[in-house]
Amino acid sequence: MIRANAEAGFDAETLLKSLPRKPGVYRMLDATGDVLYVGKARNLRNRVASYFRASGLASKTLALVTKIGNVQITVTNSETEALLLEQSLIKQERPPYNVVLRDDKSYPYIYLTEQGDFPRLTFHRGARRKQGRYFGPFPSAGAVRDSLNILQKLFRLRHCDDSFFKNRSRPCLQYQIQRCSGPCVGLVSPQDYQEDVELAVLFLEGRSRTVLEIFKQHMDDAADDRNYERAAKYRDQINHLRRVQEQQYVHGSEGDVDLFALVEASGISCVQALFVRAGRVLGQRTWFPRNELGLSADELLSAFLSQYYLGGQERDLPKVVITSSETSDSSVLAEALSSLAGRRVSVVHQVRGQRARWLQLALENAAYGLNAYLADKRNVYARFVALQDALGLDDVPQRLECFDISHTMGEATVASCVVFDTNGPLKSDYRRFNIEGVAPGDDYGAMEQALRRRYTRLKQGEEKLPDILVIDGGLGQVHRAQDVLDELQVDGVTVLGIAKGPSRKPGLEKFILRGNEVRLPAQGQADLLLQQIRDEAHRFAITGHRQRRQKARRRSELDDVPGVGPKRRRELLSHFGGMASVKGASIDEIAKVPGISRRLAQEIYGMLHAE
Repeated sequence: MIRANAEAGFDAETLLKSLPRKPGVYRMLDATGDVLYVGKARNLRNRVASYFRASGLASKTLALVTKIGNVQITVTNSETEALLLEQSLIKQERPPYNVVLRDDKSYPYIYLTEQGDFPRLTFHRGARRKQGRYFGPFPSAGAVRDSLNILQKLFRLRHCDDSFFKNRSRPCLQYQIQRCSGPCVGLVSPQDYQEDVELAVLFLEGRSRTVLEIFKQHMDDAADDRNYERAAKYRDQINHLRRVQEQQYVHGSEGDVDLFALVEASGISCVQALFVRAGRVLGQRTWFPRNELGLSADELLSAFLSQYYLGGQERDLPKVVITSSETSDSSVLAEALSSLAGRRVSVVHQVRGQRARWLQLALENAAYGLNAYLADKRNVYARFVALQDALGLDDVPQRLECFDISHTMGEATVASCVVFDTNGPLKSDYRRFNIEGVAPGDDYGAMEQALRRRYTRLKQGEEKLPDILVIDGGLGQVHRAQDVLDELQVDGVTVLGIAKGPSRKPGLEKFILRGNEVRLPAQGQADLLLQQIRDEAHRFAITGHRQRRQKARRRSELDDVPGVGPKRRRELLSHFGGMASVKGASIDEIAKVPGISRRLAQEIYGMLHAE
């Protein structure tokens, strides 16, 4: 281990000269010795030096560097060893600038005991040290209980503990409701019970079609023996099994797969996992990891996966890990997972067929989870309170309005106005403004027209005035907005500008208040609220712009002819085969179209050939 000399203050230059060009782990400490960040490197000197270059660092990374009081280095033999050590240290230290997975709870399993003639099938969580078979992992206790409920209906295996089982003199309620075959009082033979156990194992291994064929054979055999009661029992099991199959995603050839999808919006990241075992989707799970250093989506997903699999929790490793995008260090992670599993584990992002459909399902669920998180009223109100503190306002703002402009090279300019209150987006109050009479590309003029039209109506009492007016723009746009409000004598509205930061990356914005730049805590609640409303205004504006542009491009020259509506326009285009042929037709030819009189044909011809 190499330490920077911190006796006379942190000296980065001296440290960098002493670093080896070998793989290893570095820990950044603050002045009190607390760990700020833990990272790994293939080349320690190059990686650590990248934090101390003169330019090109993101603002969040600069904030980290200004707190560094010391750096500790541990050299390893390989990058894989460095990855394993990094995750161990992150789990131990929980540094504030790392992606830390707060997932201390182990995953549940279905456990089948091996002792005795009547094995028990039950719920299990924790270390897998007992003799028997474990099926899973399942993403939640609810998923295990749902599966156990299905197994009890299909195979009637006991799930009571051994002390209860050994001291029964009559069947319990589970037997009465046909969820157990009553082995505790000898109502089923060990041979028949063992056959049910084998069928349950086949089902848990994903071979439900084999179970279905066995049930069919048993039903036919019972019917041939004229044991119609037993045949009816198998018939009911077959029907129930078919219903179960319809409810499950099953694709037996795809094996064991974990899928991870990442989506981001308004400064929040959501990771959705989908767990597949024996070709069957067992369930899903959602996380919202912190991103204190503003990592890219690929870097964040890579850090998350390392924490998930290597952070100290015992995981059931699949054969393939599928990600929604290519991650950095995927080959190193695959090597580390293969070493832990004792077999090959692949990390891939390009898939086809059933796996592609599963990945799409994970992406859709991630988007839904993120939208639900952003719409949660408790989260929204906390952000409004944080915004009050960050801006030094006397009261919690109750209503925010945000404006944005969208156009393509000045064409079809549209301004959007979105409204948030303490419950989240207030979509009934959203408005769009088609901008006319403004020079193409003049965003200042477009913003002024939209604000003037909006606040003239609000001044007349049509709707409520906002507490804060958010402008997607810098100092110039803020001044123009304030001028409009002053001209209309609109008082009590605070104007806040959001200027895009370097590289237009979320989280690096500058905020303009009363003509001055204000700083908000990066990734804080206030910052996230403003990112969310800005993103929503941008989405609403660009949607309106695209609709307006498409409408303009679909417009026909025939639309300007009085007396020609949609029906006659269709008849003309259908008769001549296109607009060019209509223009080349004579008045007599146009008059032959059904529904077109000679007088109207003259009008059409004159309009199409007017100079």
